[in-house]
Parts: sequence; C-alpha cells; structure tokens
Amino acid sequence: MQLLLANLLPLLFDGLRAPLPPLLRPVFVPERLFEGESIYVTDGVVTWGYVLPFFLSNFLANIYGYFMNMKATFRGRGTRAGLIAYLLVLTGLILFTTWLQGWVAAKLLETSFSALARTVAALCAGMVQMAVLFPLEKFVLFRKKAES
Repeated sequence: MQLLLANLLPLLFDGLRAPLPPLLRPVFVPERLFEGESIYVTDGVVTWGYVLPFFLSNFLANIYGYFMNMKATFRGRGTRAGLIAYLLVLTGLILFTTWLQGWVAAKLLETSFSALARTVAALCAGMVQMAVLFPLEKFVLFRKKAES
C-alpha cells in the first residue's frame, strides 16, 4: 500500500506550490535535497507538493497496518491508550521517514535510477518503520497475556 501511494500521490500533489511552514523548513532544506532548481521549491522553500505524498503514504499505510496487525498478525485487542501511544510514536517516525524519503528520492533523481526514486525511497522508509513498529506492536501493544 505504501509503495502504491508513494507513486500515485505525487500525481495529485505535484502542482501544490504552497511553501512548508517555518517549523518544517529546517528539516526540508532545498540545498540538501536538490541540485539546482526544482519544481518542489518556491522562493527558496520546499513545498507541500513534495512533502505531502511522502507523509500521506506513510501515515495511511501505517494506520492500515496497525489494524491489520492487531486483527490478523497478532490476533490481539488494541486499547485506546495503545492507539494513542502508537500514534505518538508514528508521528515522530513519520516525520523522520518523510525526511528520509525526501532525501533518498532527491539523491536518486540525480542518477540513472530516477524512475525508481520514489519507490526506493518508500522502501527505505518502510524498512525503518517496520524495524520500529513491528516490535512495538508485538511486544507492547498486542502482546499475549501469559495464561495462568
């Protein structure tokens, strides 16, 4: 799901030229992401058109994954507190992996692998997310209670 969204969402958001808010600008620095001019930079600031596809692909895929893992993988029951904890961890993780995806994609766009840039970037983000979220779900959120 994440790979599909990472490649389809830019079709919806590439035209979005609204600059990122000041809070996110130090994370998404155009000079670190792009060599020269880019359609994703307006007045020296990275735009939402660049960040939103990465962010939404991560967010939607991980929310779907949470419920699928709860029901199918771990056959557990979630709690409201567990979902809140998951969303807090997920928010920080998505901010990091959105930056990571942007950086990986930008670097690959300069190579002969440019057609695969978003896919490879989404794969990298997915691996980081799995390394954090799977143990969180298995050992904390959906762990089986020991039978007496």
